[in-house]
Amino acid sequence: MAHKKMIVEARVNEYAMRDGNPHVPWTADEIAETAARCREAGASILHFHARADDGAPLHTAERNAEIIRKVRQKCDMLILPTLGFFANDTDPNARINCILELAKDPATKPDIVPIDTGSTNLDVFDREKLGFSHADRVYENRTNAVEHYFRCLKNAGIKPKMTCWSIGFVRRALAFMEMGLVAEPGYFLLNMTDGPYLTGHPGTLEGLDAFLPFLPKTVRHSWTANIVGGNLLDLCEGVARRGGNIAPGIGDYPYIELGRPTNEELVRRTCTIARGCGREIASPDDVREILEIS
Repeated sequence: MAHKKMIVEARVNEYAMRDGNPHVPWTADEIAETAARCREAGASILHFHARADDGAPLHTAERNAEIIRKVRQKCDMLILPTLGFFANDTDPNARINCILELAKDPATKPDIVPIDTGSTNLDVFDREKLGFSHADRVYENRTNAVEHYFRCLKNAGIKPKMTCWSIGFVRRALAFMEMGLVAEPGYFLLNMTDGPYLTGHPGTLEGLDAFLPFLPKTVRHSWTANIVGGNLLDLCEGVARRGGNIAPGIGDYPYIELGRPTNEELVRRTCTIARGCGREIASPDDVREILEIS
């Protein structure tokens, strides 16, 4: 398994502001330029959150379409927008509507869309003050809403990426595959959390290895790994040697200890580590073949 080409997904901005790392791209032009540089560095998938010019979340079809068009003018990366945690939270079913709008036009149709297969607390723990902030914040993904997302993506012909914060999420993802809502090969994101974020598996080899026995033995799949709030480069060799893929980016963590690098610098370092483990880096065409995206 370890000889398989490694997919590198650049997670360029999430909801990060610029106090941790000034290189976080917000505007459509910044995201497109970042995408082109990440592609050159070895990334084949672009994951982004649409943002207003001041960095506020702006999960509209118009802003997403502007970003996608500009990215596709500059490079051939696969497009993986967000469903938007801060978007349409009064009506979780409506989170998918922006994606369905984008899918009507081949020029703006995403290649992959992430679906979190469960709900999670999104509090932040301060070890100095010994207290939680955002202690009431829950990322709610009710099973009926998640099923609705999977049905919509299946009808639209878009590959879902099943985002899993813990083993229970993996088990639910497999149930949706059993229901016929997600075609093989399944694509799993093992979304670990570290630093002030306690809700997921820790971003360590132990945290990663806890997931792996629960991935399916009899269902074709690929998995990728990221860490919210932790240094993913430290885990890169372990991911590479386990036959996984990887999703680095300054959206998840500012990498202050590395001098606040750009996204492309992070991708370049990631690819160097992976190649040192004998893994070739997948091109966008390789990714379409591996994940069976037409």
